[in-house]
Amino acid sequence: MHCASLGEFEQGRPVLEKIKELYPSYKIVLTFFSPSGYEIRKSYQGADAVYYLPMDGEINATSFINKINPSLVIWIKYEFWYYYLTALKEKNIPVLLVSGIFREGQPFFKWYGTIWRKMLGSFHTIFVQNELSFEILKKNSLSRNVIVGGDTRFDRVIGISQKNDPLPPALINFCKGKKVLVAGSTWIEDEKVLLHYTKVHPEINFIIAPHEIQKENLLSIKKYFGEPVFYSQMHEGKDPADKHVLIIDNIGMLSRLYKLADITYVGGGFGEDGIHNILEAAVYCKPVIFGPVYEKFAEAKELLERGGAFSIDNALELEALLDKLFTEKEVLQKSGGEAGYYVHQHKGATVKIMSYIEEKRLLTN
Repeated sequence: MHCASLGEFEQGRPVLEKIKELYPSYKIVLTFFSPSGYEIRKSYQGADAVYYLPMDGEINATSFINKINPSLVIWIKYEFWYYYLTALKEKNIPVLLVSGIFREGQPFFKWYGTIWRKMLGSFHTIFVQNELSFEILKKNSLSRNVIVGGDTRFDRVIGISQKNDPLPPALINFCKGKKVLVAGSTWIEDEKVLLHYTKVHPEINFIIAPHEIQKENLLSIKKYFGEPVFYSQMHEGKDPADKHVLIIDNIGMLSRLYKLADITYVGGGFGEDGIHNILEAAVYCKPVIFGPVYEKFAEAKELLERGGAFSIDNALELEALLDKLFTEKEVLQKSGGEAGYYVHQHKGATVKIMSYIEEKRLLTN
């Protein structure tokens, strides 16, 4: 299984773990492109080996494929590596694209996109997230091997929520008896729109999990928010009784933190790459707020239409929205309910993909 980064790994993880369960005799090789994925998951116990995928090139691709000799290759969402896909097709090794998403304007659909279309033709089967992606491919005569399979992220976040792993007592005590906003994967632009509300509402507790937790960024955040408490300090026994802003300075807790919230905020919506994973918050039946850059994310647009999410452009809009949600209980509950229902309504992509693998006997000798 190849993943660009950590987010794609989490997207592919339900399929990977189901293969491990159903086909225990197979060895699993997991590859990454980005250090943010590899460094965090290089010791992942669900794979027999974890590597960086050697850079795309005829020699690298042929050598790597010959060494691991895969029975099946699974590519998650995107990243299209020409020499790898071409070599795999020449060797008749089936390659699946899982949770693919396509938009008008991508190179596949341009006059100069011949090489991109050839890469799509190298996949044994492409599982796309939604009907829109299928229709775009169909309109461009590229739907021969395409199935609407859904998005495996829904299965992943549901699985996390159902595991119900306990949170540290210190965190639970920090939230006890308080209204709570949890902001995850924030960047400086997100923190700027949150800052005013944290200052004028000391009765509300805020848990902020920055996307970047390098020392320099944490020191900047500490100064910015006026001496908040850090989770590492709390974990070491510091009493946060006089603090109402908590900064999470580790990785791995965010997907569980959202369950502590009354309202959630997901960062990234003020940067050109767009928002981070809003499903991690929505699965707990919590309203989700994010910035204005979300057009590439179907789940964001659909949650906005249902009233399970809200987009804001600035701190004033955020203040008005939070005042409404915190004071109007019925609005808060209805929005959170819509968010949770939406996530559970879209589960099942992993089952569909595994059924296909079994039906086509892709892992049967």
